[in-house]
Amino acid sequence: MIIGITGGIGSGKSRVANFWASFFDHPLLDLDILCRQLLDKEQPGWLALHKRFGGRFFDQNGCLDRAAFRATIFDDDSLRNEVNLLLHPLARSCMRKRCRALKGRTVLAEIPLLFEAGWQQDVDRIVVVYADTATRSKRIMARDGVSEQECRRALGAQDSLEEKAMAADHVLDNSGPWVETWLQIMHLGQLYVER
Repeated sequence: MIIGITGGIGSGKSRVANFWASFFDHPLLDLDILCRQLLDKEQPGWLALHKRFGGRFFDQNGCLDRAAFRATIFDDDSLRNEVNLLLHPLARSCMRKRCRALKGRTVLAEIPLLFEAGWQQDVDRIVVVYADTATRSKRIMARDGVSEQECRRALGAQDSLEEKAMAADHVLDNSGPWVETWLQIMHLGQLYVER
């Protein structure tokens, strides 16, 4: 079984996924990490970007300038969609391959853009980690050291978290103290304990 864990930026999905995987001894696939690996020099994502955009997003050593790249795609919807069309199939293929290698296990897959990428059919259950907008904004600004305006732009680049919650099999509310989230994870994790 593949459980897709998603949410919005600042909702705390990584903390939830890491705790859940550790406590219940499930393998965890983090699509952000997988995508970062795909963008390492000479890797498939790097090659796809380089082929399409030349040296536009790369430094003098040929490495992706990740900060400039991220800022550019947050500001340009058209470019973000074009980049997603290049990278999402590579990440999806990689995720499927890794899940096949873990056949027989319950796998947690942290997929930040699960709905945006249309990967609902790639997982057996969808868990949305929810947090209210004010909580998410505080977390993003504290974690990333960004301004309120940059934070609003990042929040606006993703689909509505409320709409994601409505489409999920389960919702974990991570707006309050960690102990409340922890109890929800424990309850939900028991439903998917490997038999």
